[in-house]
Parts: sequence; structure tokens; C-alpha cells
Amino acid sequence: MVWHAWGDGEPLVLLHGGSGSWAHWIRNVEALAAGGRRVLVPDLPGFGDSERPPGNGDADGVVPVLAEGLPYLLGMQAVDIVGFSFGGLCAGLLAAAHPELVRQLVLVGAPGFGLREKRLTLVAWQHLDDPHARESAHRRNLATLMLHRPESVDALAVAVQAANVPHDRMRRRKLAMTDVLLRNLPAIECPVDAIYGEHDALYSGGMLAELERLLAAAPRFGRLVLIPEAGHWVQFEAPAAFHAALHQLLDERKPKAT
Repeated sequence: MVWHAWGDGEPLVLLHGGSGSWAHWIRNVEALAAGGRRVLVPDLPGFGDSERPPGNGDADGVVPVLAEGLPYLLGMQAVDIVGFSFGGLCAGLLAAAHPELVRQLVLVGAPGFGLREKRLTLVAWQHLDDPHARESAHRRNLATLMLHRPESVDALAVAVQAANVPHDRMRRRKLAMTDVLLRNLPAIECPVDAIYGEHDALYSGGMLAELERLLAAAPRFGRLVLIPEAGHWVQFEAPAAFHAALHQLLDERKPKAT
């Protein structure tokens, strides 16, 4: 499992989304490190430069690898974890199974609440030999799933998408379409907060209000922050607003000095 690190200070772990890599956080790592955190971002097992997890090729197969890797890197300390999309699902399952490892959990665009019955329809790109056709397919998929504003589908977004998706070796993932995260929320002992784009394609049709109600199943749920004019990949599309929201949520939950 490959990890990347920036900065010094209290550790902050960022987990990327499905068909992604650490680069899902490419507009965030330096800014968060500049805020006094040691930012640790893996390529999750089965993505990027990390090997596929042994056995199960879904979020629950990632959890044991994370549970082994975090103490190896950081010792037995609870850390703040921010999980985007599939990474949020992994982080939630980790927090439920290994409460000693997670101090605070921030979910970003996470699935696993049982609110969708079908996946969004994306354009196939694997069979396309022409680079312009491939780029067009990646742009359409980014606009369908990841980004709300047309201008957000820029050269960097396309480059990240084009680099990430060929390295997804976990394509038969199914847990995101279930309510597995919802069922695990009552077992999460740490504070839980959430940041979602107001136009997250996974929660269109008024589902964000229902999501907020479901998040309250976590015993220490705090707030759901909605970022205006942003879609599913909220930390890329609205990085400044995302950083402000994340810093506020982390600061609100810090233990008060006595």
C-alpha cells in the first residue's frame, strides 16, 4: 500500500474515492499541510499504485489493510480521517470496527446509505483508441458524476481522471449501493461530521435532506455542511470553501484545554 505525505503536525488522513488515487486531493494537500497538519494520503488498496487487497475486492476488504497500515505509520493513536466517496465508506467501516484508530470522522460525498437503487450511467472509454475520443468520454463522465459546473471540467480534472481510472482493479464493488454505512453508524464512537456538494449527483432529487436525517444515526453526529455550486468531487470543485468547512469542523471537535 502506497502512502504520500505532506507537512508536519497532527496527522490528518485523507481517503480518496472509487476509481481514484491520492490525486482526488490534488487541490487540497498543500493547503491543509500549510495549516499545520501532517497530511497522509494513500492510494487505497486496488487503486493507483497500491496492490489489490487480498480476498475481498470491496470496502470491507480495504478496512483490514488500513487497520494494519495506520498503526505501522503512526503508532497506536486515534487520528482524524476524512473520507471522500468510496473512501468515506471505507473510513466509516474502519471507525466502526476499530474505534481506537479514529478520533474524528468527516464524510465527504460518501455513499452507503441505501438511498440509490441504480448507478449513474457513465460512458465507456476502455475500447477507445483515439486519445481525443477518450478525453471526450472522461469529460462526459466527470460532468455526469463528479463535477457540477461545466467550467470545473478543466484540464487538471481530465488529467486526474485519465490517470486514475485505468488503475482501478476493484471494478466489481457493490457495497456503495447498499445501506452498509448506515447500518454501521450506530457503532461509530467518535465524532462524525459531513461535507457534501449541494449538487452532488449521487444525492439529486432532494435526497440530501434525507441524508442528514440518516447521519443522525451516528451517536456523536455533529453537522452536515453543504457547499454551494459544487458537485460530488466537492474538494476539487470548491477547494477554498471545502477547506474552510473542514477546518471549522475539526476545530469544533478539538478537546478543550483545561
